[in-house]
Amino acid sequence: MTDTFAIALDDPTLYANRELGQIDFNLRVLEQARDARLPLLERLRYLCISCTNLDEFFEIRCASVRQAAELGRPAGIDGIPPAALLERIHARAAELVDGQYHCFYDSLKPELAAQGIHLLESREWTQQQSEWLREYFHTEIMPVLSPLALDPAHPFPKILNKSLNVVVVVEGRDAFGREGHLAIVRAPRSLPRIIRLPEFEPGDTPRHQFVFLSTVLSTFAQALFPGMCVRGAYQFRVTRNSELIVDEDDVDNLALALRDELQGRGYLRAERLEIDATCPDAVVDMLLANFELPGSALYRIHGPVNLNRAAQLYRMVDRPDLKFPPFQPRIPAGVDAMFERLRTGDLLLHHPGDSFAPVLELVRQAADDPDVLAIKQTLYRTTRDSPIVDHLVRAARNGKDVTVVVELRARFDEEANLRLADRLQDAGVQVVYGVVGHKAHAKMLLVVRREDEILRRYVHLSTGNYHSDTARAYTDFGLMTANPDIGNDVHLIFQQLSGLSAPLKLSRLLESPFTLHRGVLERIAREAEHARQGQPARLIAKMNAINEPQVVRALYEAAQAGVQVDLIVRGACVLRPGIPGVSESIRVRSIIGRLLEHHRIWWFGNDGTPELFCSSADWLERNLLRRVEVAFPILDPGLAQRVLQEGLLDYLADNHDAWLLQPDGQYARAQAGDGEAAYSAQAARLEAISR
Repeated sequence: MTDTFAIALDDPTLYANRELGQIDFNLRVLEQARDARLPLLERLRYLCISCTNLDEFFEIRCASVRQAAELGRPAGIDGIPPAALLERIHARAAELVDGQYHCFYDSLKPELAAQGIHLLESREWTQQQSEWLREYFHTEIMPVLSPLALDPAHPFPKILNKSLNVVVVVEGRDAFGREGHLAIVRAPRSLPRIIRLPEFEPGDTPRHQFVFLSTVLSTFAQALFPGMCVRGAYQFRVTRNSELIVDEDDVDNLALALRDELQGRGYLRAERLEIDATCPDAVVDMLLANFELPGSALYRIHGPVNLNRAAQLYRMVDRPDLKFPPFQPRIPAGVDAMFERLRTGDLLLHHPGDSFAPVLELVRQAADDPDVLAIKQTLYRTTRDSPIVDHLVRAARNGKDVTVVVELRARFDEEANLRLADRLQDAGVQVVYGVVGHKAHAKMLLVVRREDEILRRYVHLSTGNYHSDTARAYTDFGLMTANPDIGNDVHLIFQQLSGLSAPLKLSRLLESPFTLHRGVLERIAREAEHARQGQPARLIAKMNAINEPQVVRALYEAAQAGVQVDLIVRGACVLRPGIPGVSESIRVRSIIGRLLEHHRIWWFGNDGTPELFCSSADWLERNLLRRVEVAFPILDPGLAQRVLQEGLLDYLADNHDAWLLQPDGQYARAQAGDGEAAYSAQAARLEAISR
């Protein structure tokens, strides 16, 4: 590599900003809502997903940038100072929000109405509907409301994160002689956010008619202030910082510390204010001052501030013709006897086409098998009523030695994981919370069984969580194996997580924060060296996001050496492909389809002796350097070829759900060429398992 190129690699313009990339990802999701090729209710779901994703972005990423700006931290590798980045975030987010509401009102709402599905505004109500809603308000809503006047005796109330509220402008003198001014009406979370209207004039074709709770509150606010004059009622919502910060080096009990933090999570610092666009400036200024927000954090909304609640229509409306056709996951043979099946060879599961049942069966059978001595598992996220947890509890009560690594700091699942840990401990399961300072994000299951006077280990490793719901919506690979080397590696990692251990020497797995980062860099460098020697050199990698500077630099260097690099990155990617002299041989695509792309797969050509890994880790700083993650090889050549084809090559051929990253950081939708049929890797996979 030339000195000139080395200098070029330090140019900040080669590195896009991750936070802005996350907003751009939601712009791509929003485009799915506009895609007339997709079923209508699925398009509504995409719109709502873009809304909820943006909520989480403000709760976590934007909050971190704001803190960095206030602390005066330096610019990142992209060269953007945090204060300037915060302004760009708000400007880009405003474009996204504007697009969301235009999509809803200009496209989805009229198309839904054409299908007999109506989300009605107050001006669209008939006389009968208005009377019914007035009665509903008085009998079902008003009894649980507690309007709060704002005066010296009634200071501004605490407003819960993302809750629905209405600020009301009131005139007149009340019974105590107080002059009306402003009041706040908070909508309890017990109230439904979408209200179904009855059919007053049933016809041959049933009509589905709904109203947002926010519309009802604003319309009938006058009833909350008898004898006063309501001049205006304006819905608003505040989004707050939701990042829990616990100094793990300074607490004796992480679970207790997290419980204390969770109590105040909904009232942390405000990051964004959404409010009815017609609200008077004086009222808006008062709210901004109360929440200590700058004007750039204000979003005036032409419609309901809780637009994402429209997602409820998907389950409230029974219209299969407006949804993706259902599919039945495939169950492999031999599931009724998992130990015998795995002794014959490795089993690869490609979710959601392949059922999650084999994983559940392995734990169920292990819980009841008298020859099973121990079960060890990591749990990062799982369902509230997880059958896996039921099996682990039964295993402990059956006398097995059961150890579960519960990651309490799984974002937004902290409370659920605390309950999970309590239940497991009550059953006699040994529960550990991982390692101080490092989230346990690895997905591992180990069963130890006595067979013919020896101990055999059975292992499940996955790119996704032990969550049976997401296993039907996320694309993930899981490997089930009795390979002794992999079993011993997993055993050593569990020992490290639950006890004390020096850095491990693993034979097959890569583990962060120890060998995984270095292992990725070494394999990228190996491809670059093959290219310099005139050998074929290629790598293909798929993941959720990329931002680790050393990995990005290594990819640029590999491209300069002549390596063909294909990256499939669903979310934010700080690398810029196609830059002359720097990244001409790098291509980046993002897949946004029916399923949420969640695989992490890395394929290295290695001069004709390819290596293929699946992993729980993205190429992000946090995953490679500050978490416990694993990457596991697919050793069976047939299974490795299957992962390569189904998880990588099929996606590189996709011209239906793919977006191509351009050198300027923009994404262009992939198009089928002349005479070329449209191809969706996801649709082809689901169609194949249905045959």
